[in-house]
Amino acid sequence: MDTVTATNQLEQLKQYTKVVADTGDFESIKEYAPQDATTNPSLILAAVEKPEYAVLLDKAVADRDTSLSGSALVRSITIDLLTLFGKEILAIVPGRVSTEVDARLSYDAEASVAMAKEIIALYESRGISRERILIKLAATWEGAKAAEALKVDGINCNMTLMFSLAQAIACADVKAQLISPFVGRIMDWYHAKTGETYTGAEDPGVHSVTEIYNYYKKFGHETEVMGASFRNTGEIIHLAGCDLLTISPKLLQELAASNEPLECRLSVENAKKADIEPIEVDEKAFRWMLNEDAMATEKLAEGIRRFAVDIRKLEALIEAKL
Repeated sequence: MDTVTATNQLEQLKQYTKVVADTGDFESIKEYAPQDATTNPSLILAAVEKPEYAVLLDKAVADRDTSLSGSALVRSITIDLLTLFGKEILAIVPGRVSTEVDARLSYDAEASVAMAKEIIALYESRGISRERILIKLAATWEGAKAAEALKVDGINCNMTLMFSLAQAIACADVKAQLISPFVGRIMDWYHAKTGETYTGAEDPGVHSVTEIYNYYKKFGHETEVMGASFRNTGEIIHLAGCDLLTISPKLLQELAASNEPLECRLSVENAKKADIEPIEVDEKAFRWMLNEDAMATEKLAEGIRRFAVDIRKLEALIEAKL
């Protein structure tokens, strides 16, 4: 394995992996100079509750479409707010920003496609090309079908709430641009069930991302793998070499503060040598494989519910401004 010792761990990591900021906080993005940035309803909600970002909420409300009312108006302002954040982030990062479709549409492919196209249209009206946007969709069967439909129009997707190989294969089969396996939430589930503390390569979340990465590279899938939802820097270090890793400001700071050597753990060369058999995943197989994986079933449903809760909180903030 290659080892680099000249710089801090964050700079070492950037030599093997594209680093993505998992935040809606502009100052953190500026400080750690990531390639891309990701957002979700929870991150946007946390940001707009801070005085320095409330101005974007005020702008979205002030610029509202006066021909709309009720839930349609709130929905329009919400989409406007998401893209205002995205536009500000894209002025800082050189790459892409991920903007999430309403989690309540996770089992409705057609509605997800419609909202994604609204988001893209609003970005483009602000001079941002669709190539710099990743639409975030939950990695349900319907989410994968939405990603497939959007790909036809040159709209790329980031498949989130990813907890299993079944989800990963379904998303690769429709040539989704990127997936976000949730390392920390997987570990949380196993810790809650067993009471054990997992570290390094024994961490179930690290194992899941490694399995998905090796499967993709073994069989030549072009979908990018972006580990997400980290609980500690150990999880990040053991996934060095993954296509991308999206990391919170707290953990970016910890990596930047450490000068310990960091090795490349994942590689295409090693994946190609792995003893792996291909798996066919149609809708029936997908649903059965997910059903057989209690962790993935529970964490996917929980994740959708949690994002939906924060979308409703965001809508309540907007309604209070109207």
